[in-house]
Amino acid sequence: MRKVLYLILLMISPSYVLANPVAEKYVEDAQMVGSGRLNVYFFDVYDAYLYAPEGQWSINQPYALRLKYLRNIKGKMIADESVDQIRSQGFANEVKLATWHRQMIQIFPDVNTGSELIGVYIPSKETRFYNGNKRIGTIKDPEFGRWFFGIWLSEDTTAPKLRESLIGLK
Repeated sequence: MRKVLYLILLMISPSYVLANPVAEKYVEDAQMVGSGRLNVYFFDVYDAYLYAPEGQWSINQPYALRLKYLRNIKGKMIADESVDQIRSQGFANEVKLATWHRQMIQIFPDVNTGSELIGVYIPSKETRFYNGNKRIGTIKDPEFGRWFFGIWLSEDTTAPKLRESLIGLK
């Protein structure tokens, strides 16, 4: 009976999308909120997918962001760009940024076309990172997650169209 109900939901509700296994593990009733593609100049960089409880994103609830890469990128370059993006949102504590940068360099692997990195935000606690379904690291500073995920979800993001797609405004 449950499988039949599930199939009916999938057929009548195209916006209902199964969550990623990592999102399902850490985000209660995880459903996709939205998705979008990051383009830089003429290059497709990655497809992004946001998962939240019942498909409703809130900064105060756990959520997961999955990036499926469309190009090869070095892990250090991902960490460097993350710091630049956090700084562009107005974060000015350079000592803390340097600490986060060192942690991200240790966590982020080099990615190839098709690689998937997933970040899980646990409010007031930590941010967990996965390469596919394998946990690759955690940053335990509760402040980090808010600024890191702000790269995509903050009103101060440098990619406002992607943000709109991710949080379901578009």
